[in-house]
This record gives sequence, C-alpha cells and structure tokens, in this order.
Amino acid sequence: MILYHGSQYIIEHPLFGYGNQANDYGKGFYCTESIDLAKEWACLKNHDGFANKYHLPENGLTFVNLNGPEYNILNWIAVLIENRTFWSKNSLSDEAKRYIHDTFLPDLSGYDVIRGYRADDSYFSFAKAFVSNTISVQQLSAAMRLGNLGEQIVLVSQKAFNQIEFIEAVSAKKEKYFLLAEARDKEARSSYRRLAQETDHMNDLFIVDIMRRGMTNDDIPREL
Repeated sequence: MILYHGSQYIIEHPLFGYGNQANDYGKGFYCTESIDLAKEWACLKNHDGFANKYHLPENGLTFVNLNGPEYNILNWIAVLIENRTFWSKNSLSDEAKRYIHDTFLPDLSGYDVIRGYRADDSYFSFAKAFVSNTISVQQLSAAMRLGNLGEQIVLVSQKAFNQIEFIEAVSAKKEKYFLLAEARDKEARSSYRRLAQETDHMNDLFIVDIMRRGMTNDDIPREL
C-alpha cells in the first residue's frame, strides 16, 4: 500500500519508539492514503512542508481497522481516553471516561498497523462533547463523517517500521494547503453545529443512558 506522512521535514527513515505518547493511538508513525490530506497536515502551522511518500508491504503485517464492522464508535473513544490527556474536567466526564475506558477499550497490542479516525481539534471536540453528555452516540457517529477530515493509518510496531520504504518527498506550499486545511476544519465545525442544534434526538443514546443501563460492546449498534 502507498502511504503519505505530512511533515515540515523530509523523513526518509521513520524511527520506531519516537513521537508523542499522547497522540491518538500513542507512539507511532501517522500516515494517510491521501496525498492531498498529507499536504494539508504538513502545512497546519502555516509553513511549507512535504508529503513524504512510502510503500508499505502488507504481507506479514497485522492490521486493525477501528472503523470496521467489528468495532463501534465507543471503541475509538476508549482508545482516545487511553492516550489523549486533554479532556473536560467535571464529575460526569470523569465518570464517563472511566466507564468507556474500562468497558470499550479494545486490545490493540498484537497489531502492527492501526487504521482509524484522526482526532484533530474538530474530531476531538466532538468526542469531548459526547463524554460530557452534550451529544448522543448517534450524533457523534454522524459528526465523525462530517467535513471529510479523514482516516489515519498508524505504524505502531518495530516490524512495520522495518518494512516501510521511502519513495519520495512531494513539496506542499502553505499558500494553498494551509487554507485548504482551515476550510476543511471550518466545514466540519459548521456541519457539527447544525447537527448539535437538531432537536429530534429524544430516543438517542447518551453516555448517561449507556452507563445507567450497564451497556457493553454487544449493546452498541455497529452502524448508527
């Protein structure tokens, strides 16, 4: 498979064990299958960058897709809770985070590569709203599809790092891609605000409902 990593720098040899543990899926090498999305990520701080292009052989590697039919949106939230440190602080949010983490956290330890949503500022704000009981799980699921903010593919094992092959670095200019990234984020936030203002969600599942009923993975619909 062909992957791209957006960065201010040319990265010919990604190094295993580096990076920020507080990223969405912990330490790893974060990529996308979209060169345009990688260029936007490269210019997020309003500077020029590169879409580093790689080939990752799929034979012999284990992949997990958190957006696949065997997982639900709360599995993704649980992974964020495991890794991300900045969350709203109140008693309900803290209780909800503990419940989601303890009930819905999938075991990803045996995988080389993880595919899932990318929790940039927009997506993370949706997740925080759900944990705070502001939006329902149905609204959260719909919000994650807004704005075309994209999936990410993350290399997390030494084996995956050993197999990734650098091809080239494609220039990304801030004059174009910083503006495109801002427009994509603005579109997602605007769509989310319209969604959050809808009033016909009386029968939806909110986090307090999930906790009160003691719901588990088997109780959450895979398609919302």
